[in-house]
Amino acid sequence: MATGSPNLGAGQMDLGKRLAWTFFLLCCYRIGVHVPIPGVDAAAIASFFESMSGTLFGLFDMFSGGGLSNVSVFALGVMPYISASIIMQLMQVVSPNIKRLAREEGQAGRRKITQWTRYLTVFITLIQGLGIAVGLENMTSPSGASVVMDPGWNFRLVTMMTFTAGSILVMWLGEQITERGIGNGISLIIFCGIVVGIPRAIIQSIALIKAGDMSIFMAILILVFMAVVTVCIVFMERAQRRIPISYAKRQIGRKVMGGQNSHLPLRLNTAGVIPPIFASSLLLFPATIGQFATNEYIKKAADFFAPQSLLYNVCYVALMVFFCYFYTAIIFDPKDMSENLKKSGGFIPGIRPGEKTQIYIDGVLSRLTFSGSIYISLVCLMPMLLISKFNVPFYFGGTSLLILVGVAMDFMNRVESYMISSQYQNLLQKARKGGRVS
Repeated sequence: MATGSPNLGAGQMDLGKRLAWTFFLLCCYRIGVHVPIPGVDAAAIASFFESMSGTLFGLFDMFSGGGLSNVSVFALGVMPYISASIIMQLMQVVSPNIKRLAREEGQAGRRKITQWTRYLTVFITLIQGLGIAVGLENMTSPSGASVVMDPGWNFRLVTMMTFTAGSILVMWLGEQITERGIGNGISLIIFCGIVVGIPRAIIQSIALIKAGDMSIFMAILILVFMAVVTVCIVFMERAQRRIPISYAKRQIGRKVMGGQNSHLPLRLNTAGVIPPIFASSLLLFPATIGQFATNEYIKKAADFFAPQSLLYNVCYVALMVFFCYFYTAIIFDPKDMSENLKKSGGFIPGIRPGEKTQIYIDGVLSRLTFSGSIYISLVCLMPMLLISKFNVPFYFGGTSLLILVGVAMDFMNRVESYMISSQYQNLLQKARKGGRVS
């Protein structure tokens, strides 16, 4: 008994080290959110964004963890990296060479695609940084004070370089969390930004109640509604369609292998929280440029992409449905699954192995993805309904709830699987030591 305790402690210490790394890197991210870029008036920018609450800036500020309202070095957050990832994944469908790099060349090919994604992130950040810098120069607070103290190309170049460096640092922090910590780093950074904004959203809601803009009954009703939606999200995220799998009996020497029954679990929402994040990042990019632009026609076009507008919601739903199918097709290939089943002697009862199995799995997956896309669309449309009708902060909407619950469940599953893996390794080490002693 005493022999195995040091190993178990080592496994727990390794898990504790990973959790400590995750917490430390998220704290570094939160510190950077409060570091403003040079050349802006903090008081003027704060009053400007206070007057713009409940608009597109509120949604963008939620994803950046408050970095946009502070005009910090992390103002763009992970959005340029997500946009670059979307473009590279779309290129895998268009370009056979990129597809070959991703699927056939293994780790080396994936490293090459990651490198191209980083270069594209820098390019996107420079464009967004220039647009925001020009927009900041034309901004004034409600009192008439200019946001930028010394406008000109010096300010624009410094802002572009600062935003680019900040986005690259956020991207690096996300990669370090994935490698050294636990969970998907980019998703955890977005999760952290939403969580730290919840207290501020609660204070805003209390202020609305005190001002008489929201009744206590309505506030309680919204809280109950949020709790019901959270339970529904947990239920739907765990929902699976289990396809029965049977394995034929094979005799290898004197041993009879196979003859077992198993199942292939297909999640209702295979894409997870990726569709709303990708859809939001694509819609925020042109809308943000339009909001900061000085041209009247561009501003009028940007008004059509306000979160409460019909066009924004239609495009949002269409993009989420598209990314549900697109991301599912990337991470799950029915052809590979049918070939692996055929090689291992497995088959679906009543379905012929090979092409028929592929068609059957593809049909089941398509129906599940359609149901999952409808579920995600209904959940993510709630912020627009709550904001337009009841003036509720973005943090209490369906998009933020879906991201919070989805990322938290993924994080806990990773912690649980890591603990099970550590305990399994400890048991193997104990068995080996016991065998040597005997």
